Amino acid sequence: MSSPAERYAAARRRAAQASQFPALEEFALDLGFDLDDFQREACQALERGSGVLVCAPTGAGKTVVGEFAVHLALTGGATTPADGAQPAPGGTRRKCFYTTPIKALSNQKYHDLVNRYGAEQVGLLTGDNAINGDAPVVVMTTEVLRNMLYAGSSTLEGLAYVVMDEVHYLADRFRGGVWEEVIIHLPASVTLVSLSATVSNAEEFADWLVTVRGETAVVVSEHRPVPLWQHMLVGKRMFDLFHDADAARKHDVHPELLRYTRDTTRRLELGEGRSAGPGGGRRGPRWRGPLRPDIVERLDREGLLPAILFIFSRAGCAAAVQQCLAAGLRLTSPEERAEIRRVVESRVTAIPGEDLTVLGYWEWLDGLERGLAAHHAGMLPVFKEIVEELFVRGLVKAVFATETLALGINMPARCVVLERLVKYNGEAHVDLTPGEYTQLTGRAGRRGIDVEGHAVVVWSPETDPRHVAGLASTRTYPLRSSFRPSYNMAVNLVGTVGADPARALLESSFAQFQADRSVVGLARQVQRNTETIEAYGAEAACHHGDFDEYFALRVAIADRERAIARQGQSQRKAAAVASLERLRVGDVIRVPAGRRAGLAVVLDPATGGFGEPRPLVLTQDRWAGRVSPGDFTTPAEVLARIRVPKHFNHRSPAARRDLAAEVSGTGLDRHAGRRGGRSRQPVGEDHRLTQLRSELRRHPCHACPEREEHARWAERRRRLERDTEELRERVAGRTGSLARTFDRIVALLTTRGYLTSDGTVTDAGRMLGRIWTEADLLVAECLRRGVWDGLSPAELAAAVSVVVFEARRDVDERASLPRGPVADAVDETLKLWSDIEADEAARGLTVTREPDLGFAWPIYRWARGEALAKVLASGHELDGEMPAGDFVRWSRQVVDLLGQLADSGGASAELRSTARQAIGAVNRGVLAYHTAA
Repeated sequence: MSSPAERYAAARRRAAQASQFPALEEFALDLGFDLDDFQREACQALERGSGVLVCAPTGAGKTVVGEFAVHLALTGGATTPADGAQPAPGGTRRKCFYTTPIKALSNQKYHDLVNRYGAEQVGLLTGDNAINGDAPVVVMTTEVLRNMLYAGSSTLEGLAYVVMDEVHYLADRFRGGVWEEVIIHLPASVTLVSLSATVSNAEEFADWLVTVRGETAVVVSEHRPVPLWQHMLVGKRMFDLFHDADAARKHDVHPELLRYTRDTTRRLELGEGRSAGPGGGRRGPRWRGPLRPDIVERLDREGLLPAILFIFSRAGCAAAVQQCLAAGLRLTSPEERAEIRRVVESRVTAIPGEDLTVLGYWEWLDGLERGLAAHHAGMLPVFKEIVEELFVRGLVKAVFATETLALGINMPARCVVLERLVKYNGEAHVDLTPGEYTQLTGRAGRRGIDVEGHAVVVWSPETDPRHVAGLASTRTYPLRSSFRPSYNMAVNLVGTVGADPARALLESSFAQFQADRSVVGLARQVQRNTETIEAYGAEAACHHGDFDEYFALRVAIADRERAIARQGQSQRKAAAVASLERLRVGDVIRVPAGRRAGLAVVLDPATGGFGEPRPLVLTQDRWAGRVSPGDFTTPAEVLARIRVPKHFNHRSPAARRDLAAEVSGTGLDRHAGRRGGRSRQPVGEDHRLTQLRSELRRHPCHACPEREEHARWAERRRRLERDTEELRERVAGRTGSLARTFDRIVALLTTRGYLTSDGTVTDAGRMLGRIWTEADLLVAECLRRGVWDGLSPAELAAAVSVVVFEARRDVDERASLPRGPVADAVDETLKLWSDIEADEAARGLTVTREPDLGFAWPIYRWARGEALAKVLASGHELDGEMPAGDFVRWSRQVVDLLGQLADSGGASAELRSTARQAIGAVNRGVLAYHTAA
């Protein structure tokens, strides 16, 4: 208990603070909880008139600082901004814009602020919604504010504060540049409040903010309001990752965990951990971790629900729910089940019954009523929103989610489980970074509800506990700018400030700020490498002759051998392609390699399409699917023929079983003639290779007894020289890199008639300046050439879809298109893209992404009024139907581009009218519900 003197001193301090920061004291009275030190420090900086950058962990309460900016705007309670700029003129209301990276977060923040300040004081502007846009407080996505700044919108009058929530999104490679555009272009009178997750280079980011925005206070807190305990689940045993907080700081893994995992790994290596199932001993020991239903049951027993279980695959999330249902898990009471059904039924009334069946509604509802759900981007948005609402209310107890949930709305849990520490990033399987690990596990621990949060990593033989300890303890995840000039940005900048000032603005970006700082370190590395190269050269010197000359011959021989091998590979592939193109229904072939090796019967030859042939086959193991030339190391040979029923359904297990039995009944050996590796076709001796080998043998250094030792040093020198040359190019490329890119873009736009030679924006340029899409120049060219004129609403939706859609994974074959006007328009679009790509490549610019035809059929059928089931089945997907969530998301993007066409001054009156009709045709059923939500 403190003494009377201490209590009196504390009261004096509070009274002094209240007199110094009256707006903060007034704001704090309505919060219902005491401010943390970092929140108070940031709010005081704001009330003094300074901008502020707040970096704190997920769930720490950063948004309180943003809400205080809202309070200051509504009450007019801050001092004059630090840069001396005057607040809004007397008659104008002070405004605060609250920006977020995603619509879901905007919607959530809008509802939070409406509950606090009332609907008349708060507005919402996203791509889907426009509610009370002239209110003093408007929540919006960052892109909306960027577009306002370029258009010189009257809504900006009186703007005093901008809150940029999740400002670390500026590292996002697709959308991050928007954050920097806003920060650079905001008027000097606006006070900026930047809220970020914990990053290790907060001071660097703040240094940049000071250069472009004036005084900016940096407030960093690494304190989690709810302590987080880290665990590992090894089989059926749960271990603490660290013994105590001191061990966590030193990255010292719990000794018992290390001992147990070492013993388990040793048993597996000795074969004791062999699986008991059929074939368990065939390929040596195999680890089988705990089943997903068992993990959920374990968490339930230990009072660790609600939990989010991160599985980095959409299919894996759906399968996890099915596994838990099959295991009979039920985590809810009868009262909770009734409430879940009431909430769900009230939210899906607008979706037609036949669509609900297609969307798997009844299976999804069964899972929800048991307290189980999946959450991923492939789900219908309203289904995701319902899962989020039920989880936050504690009605759904276990959610199986992809990592997209960690980037989304406020959805904390008591426990977070990571099934693996590897995820697919769209291009390859990569390890989680410390930043990603922290963001995922940051969901654990609900402020005001849980005393502590828990993060559990499921162990497997590939998972080293020390690696997990490093992820959990590392605090080095710097913010890296992804900003680069675009065509749209260039015409807007030139039109707003002129070419030279525009170049100066780009030079003031965080990207250039970081590039200029990094050049110093790179130049030092080049100098160190040059010294090392000289030392390696001395070690490689040979007294028999010129070893550099000898080594060059060795390199030339290796290069020539690789070129010949590639040539043979391409010949083998061509032979495989030709053999697959000749196949007919009923042909029995042998797949020589891969997981599907063995006999197979052809169900659909798939000839006559674009790209490589991918026949549909049924293997004798009852797997049905398409094979590609990559599965054939030798040409496909027809071994026999069997009769395939005319209307054979390869999705029917019984039909697959009967036909597979016929394949086995041919008596052919599934692996006949298989040799240990790829067949090597005899290649005639290459004259150049023979000549090089002869020169190598005649060289004096070939006789040196230390030849291989010299060669090792020469190889090290060659690699270091290559690395050093790359470093030199990076140094040259980074100095003034953005201005050079901008100059190239301006030159291209001038050549194409969007800018004049004296830097004036033409009518075509003004049209380009109002196109907000990744393929902005391609869209502008399509409008100028009339590519989309004369199309019907459904045809227009299909034609424009190719410039916005991007498949999640590459598909070898080209998607088909509706014949007639759509195919003609897409062909014209592809020609224009090819022309732009050649122009960009010639100027050293990043190439515009090639149009993707994979969404044309689904959006065409939907706009024509066809049923959702038929629409989803027409998606060009590798693994069956297009997920409903993907369909809605891409449809929204098509509608967004159609809306831009409807408002474009560069489009004909007919095209603008057709675009509006197309929007009406697309916004129906699940899309109409999503629009209203």
